[in-house]
Amino acid sequence: MQDVLAVILAGGKGSRLEPLTRDRAKPAVPFGGAYRIIDFTLSNCLNSGMRRILVLTQYKAMSLDRHISMGWQKYMCRELGEFIDVVPPQQRIDEQWYQGTADAVYQNIYTIEQERPEYVVVLAGDHIYKMDYGKLIDFHIENRADVTIGALRVTVDEARQFGVMEVDEDNRLVGFEEKVPNPKTIPGDDFHCLASMGIYVFTAHFLFDQLMVDATRPESAHDFGRNMIPAVIGANRVFAYLFLDENRKTDAYWRDVGTLDAYYEANLDLVSVDPQLNMYDDRWPLRTYQPNVPPPKFVFAEQGEGARRGEAHDSLICNGSIISGGQVVRSILGARARINSYAHVEDSILFEGVDIGRHARVRRAIIDKGVSIPSDFQIGYDVDLDRRRGFAISPGGVTIIAKGDVVAALEGDV
Repeated sequence: MQDVLAVILAGGKGSRLEPLTRDRAKPAVPFGGAYRIIDFTLSNCLNSGMRRILVLTQYKAMSLDRHISMGWQKYMCRELGEFIDVVPPQQRIDEQWYQGTADAVYQNIYTIEQERPEYVVVLAGDHIYKMDYGKLIDFHIENRADVTIGALRVTVDEARQFGVMEVDEDNRLVGFEEKVPNPKTIPGDDFHCLASMGIYVFTAHFLFDQLMVDATRPESAHDFGRNMIPAVIGANRVFAYLFLDENRKTDAYWRDVGTLDAYYEANLDLVSVDPQLNMYDDRWPLRTYQPNVPPPKFVFAEQGEGARRGEAHDSLICNGSIISGGQVVRSILGARARINSYAHVEDSILFEGVDIGRHARVRRAIIDKGVSIPSDFQIGYDVDLDRRRGFAISPGGVTIIAKGDVVAALEGDV
């Protein structure tokens, strides 16, 4: 792993996650109460033994930069050649934002070359999964590959949303198509396809050569999936590596939480009795920045009808939270959240510092950091009313409360 450099692409706008990405990059969006989305990719890197990491940022990167600085750089020793460096756009090559995934790497080619890696692993910072990249790199070396692509087995219907790889019996690519209506299936399996995970292992000198070739093509969108990978199939050794995560030995757990409903469903799956994603695996720890706050607290245990009881069921409650005579059901509470007396929160995701007032009721909602819900306020019980208040509503009917939205709704007196 000393010869491997990881490059994490963390610069996308994440516009489909608006308003959660109004003030932060998509990889910095909280997930599972205690984590940020990028923590899963970074944890994979550390657990795989990869200790040279560049994080390429672009849009609204301050919270992501702060999170990595506070939570991740302590794991690395610069004197031993270990680092997690956040790299903003430097415009060394061109005076423009990144034009595509390949262009993001190309514009930082000087920084990458300075590390003199034998292999470069290009990763996305906005997916939820657990993967040993060491096995992927071993596969790449054993096959003397120029490029190896992480592959996910998906159904034909699901494959229409991915780049799909056509492979031979040795898993060598013979074709690649991006989001087509009739994707090519796996040899011997008419019901499944191999979808690209957006994970690439490149032999370094090959990567540098192909980035420079792609940069000279004016018709290119400078994207790995749409342009670079299709261009190198045939004349070069391009392979697919089937992903199996560290817990599930059949079809692996991998989620693109790029839409509000996908994000909501992936979070709420974590409160089930046997969630698909195991966050309690000591063999594959998930790391993050943990604020220095006290344990969660539940107070009041009155008896009888209408009594005040502080309780939570089928929920994740993070440190610093206080459930003071309210009730939480099938929900996730971030650090320092507070549920006041007689309030009820159900099937919801509350970010850090959310305060739910007395007798307030919240259902099927995502509430952003630091938002205070007034006493007796109701959210998620009348979607049309929530929409008139100016709150965002997902296609699946989830109400999203961003910072400042409640104040604006109260001032509008809807």
